[in-house]
Amino acid sequence: MKKGNNMQFFVILNETKHNKESKFLRINFSFRRNDRVLILIFLCFIITSCGIRKSIKHIPEVQKYSLEIPKVDKINDSTFSFNQNYLTKNKQQLWELYIKGNPLQLGYNNGALTQNLMQKQEEIFFSKVEGFVPSKFKQNLLRGFLKWYNRKMYLNVRDDFQAELYGLSQYSSDKYNFIAPKFQRALYLHGAHDIGHAMQDLMMVGCTSLAVWNENSEDGDLLIGRNFDFYVGDDFAKNKLIEFVEPEQGIPYLSVSWPGMIGVVSGMNKEGITVTINAGKSKIPLTAKTPISLVTREILQYAKNIDEAIDIARKRKVFVSESILVGSANDKKAVIVEVSPKNLGVYDVANSSRVFCTNHFQSDAYKNDKKNQKHIVESHSEYRYEKLQELLQQNKKLNPEKMASILRDKSGLKGEKIGYGNEKAINQLLAHHAVIFSPQKRLVWVSSNPYQLGEFVCYDLNEIFSDKKLKDGDFAKTEFNIAKDPFIKSKEFEDYEEFKFANGEVQSAIDGNDVLLTDDFIPHYQSLNPDFWLVYYQAGKYYFKQKEYSKAKIEFEKALKKEITTIPDKENVEKYLKKVNKYLK
Repeated sequence: MKKGNNMQFFVILNETKHNKESKFLRINFSFRRNDRVLILIFLCFIITSCGIRKSIKHIPEVQKYSLEIPKVDKINDSTFSFNQNYLTKNKQQLWELYIKGNPLQLGYNNGALTQNLMQKQEEIFFSKVEGFVPSKFKQNLLRGFLKWYNRKMYLNVRDDFQAELYGLSQYSSDKYNFIAPKFQRALYLHGAHDIGHAMQDLMMVGCTSLAVWNENSEDGDLLIGRNFDFYVGDDFAKNKLIEFVEPEQGIPYLSVSWPGMIGVVSGMNKEGITVTINAGKSKIPLTAKTPISLVTREILQYAKNIDEAIDIARKRKVFVSESILVGSANDKKAVIVEVSPKNLGVYDVANSSRVFCTNHFQSDAYKNDKKNQKHIVESHSEYRYEKLQELLQQNKKLNPEKMASILRDKSGLKGEKIGYGNEKAINQLLAHHAVIFSPQKRLVWVSSNPYQLGEFVCYDLNEIFSDKKLKDGDFAKTEFNIAKDPFIKSKEFEDYEEFKFANGEVQSAIDGNDVLLTDDFIPHYQSLNPDFWLVYYQAGKYYFKQKEYSKAKIEFEKALKKEITTIPDKENVEKYLKKVNKYLK
């Protein structure tokens, strides 16, 4: 087939961690030019089908909920309020949101207070789609595909969550109504997180979680830590949002995510139930069902113990594979609930008082799963798991400060230098946030920028959800804060930040036809992160494109001597080296 005869639908995009190159989940249709009319007729058929019309026109039943349209008072540039609902920014630059009410009122209060922040997040996401799919023709195809793909999602989302999303969506931007109506866009954005996890050719996240209790914690209490290594660019991570939600029905809870998100990726409720999600390896799903963040939201709002959390997870139809680490103050332990579209397993560690969660399944339900076994071999998940074991040997009894040091660890096994930003490290220097939970004390520590290196801010849910009237901006229990990592002030960190920019320049030179780097650029670029395999691989690709095969060979050989992130990455380096050797014969 000739070049130009392929058409691709770009379904979901995400930036890679180290450069401006973007990767997409691709649904490929290959056809001859004369057949394109048939494809378009097919698309028009599915886009106008009954199921799609119902989903696009669907509006949740909200009439049963009382509603007071919020009139927000602006106290200053970073503090807003409405009827004991608050939004404020603390000195660590974390946004703190407190909302209460019935589902519809929660959504309206959230939207009214965070409107500017939410619209910024929406613009960051959709501007990327527009930037990488500039063709109006392809944008129309993309919109049609999204409507078809998400046609069943509303059937798998609780009515009260739909009402809340409806209220929140009323404050979305009108700018993107051409993509879908506001309510449907809010649903799509919650499903986008799951689709990203399901990408077979790209592990977009490499989250790490761990829990310790009894002899493994300093005071014997349950202690949980997690890195949420989800990266959609620096702009997306700027406005972190800590939500304190007091629903009319259910249990009050804390959640850490971003504006426009009612689902939960990291959170704890007033009963001491915690949830954190870690992506597993999935097939690309054929249709969207229940977003995993809405499953964990339901657990936080309605579960008081591990059994209740498992029951909730079991009855929801998910469309990706995910590990949910559930901690419980009432059970004084943690388990991992492993869910996928066709199976559910529970990893409950026998005769042990600690549990580690990276990105592979561990329960008996998945011990014969070939996709999971392959993922263990090929990915960096098992490496990080072994690193956690090593760190726990060095830190026998954890407290919050020691847990923070583990979450910030940048080294490889046995302390090896593997380069900053290597996905084999616990701290990959890209985390959207890190969180530490002490469920029995109802204390939560949330990291501040950059990544998990900034000060961890402490919150006491017993105080925040007590009968005491909240004071504006008085959420944190600052005397328990954990200090920022001294690494922030180091030359190595300064170099790493420069490396990220330089890597983008190298990638542009690799991708572009008229971009040349100066003779001293590559050596300087490599000096910024000399232990990282990627700088040599990138240099090799650049020299290969310039047909400087002797130089390319040297760089690929250097890359192979470093700790390469995954087996597929290593195979890519080896393939390039074989190509180079053919040219040098």
